[in-house]
Amino acid sequence: MSFDLWLVFVAVSLLPAVSPGPAVMLAISNTLRFGRNATLASATGNATGLVAIGYAVAFGFGALMATSALTFTVLKFIGAAYLIYLGLKIWRDKSSFQVQNGVPTTSKSPVKLYFQAFLVSVTNPKAILVITALFPQFMRAEGIDILETSVLSFTYAALCYANHAAIAFAGGHMRRFLTSARRVRWVRRVTGGLFVGFGAALASASR
Repeated sequence: MSFDLWLVFVAVSLLPAVSPGPAVMLAISNTLRFGRNATLASATGNATGLVAIGYAVAFGFGALMATSALTFTVLKFIGAAYLIYLGLKIWRDKSSFQVQNGVPTTSKSPVKLYFQAFLVSVTNPKAILVITALFPQFMRAEGIDILETSVLSFTYAALCYANHAAIAFAGGHMRRFLTSARRVRWVRRVTGGLFVGFGAALASASR
């Protein structure tokens, strides 16, 4: 892949990389609930999932998703159920989003955050279909090129990671809003509701 073509890929990938979705919402939620380092851990999990999707698409899984109704349906319901579970958990957890002196009062294992974000990433069939539509435009038609696939996958994952890292470093400013119990309650409900909404939308999505 030439450098000029890579720059075109970066430009085309920016919008889907920063557009709102379950992964971005998870990054915002983790920043408010657990702090910067927690979000960087989940950002790494999301990026790993995107790299895995990139390789899977190169080896034909994306085409299977596009043509097999059963595969798409199974994966979308797994992803939808997990998003709804996260939403209900946030809604019911009264300790979510509580801060003291600008610092979150709760914490979570970076390993758990990593695998949580990884699971959200790889069970989102829409993300798979976006990568399926995007990557082949920049890949050679002769067959699978591992180096080319690696460049595309890691580049897209890095763009998404940078977006999540920006959210993480903006967390201090966002947490200033959480200075009252009433605001915390509404943020918890809105965030939980958005995850449930994402899950419901994913469950009703078609190819």
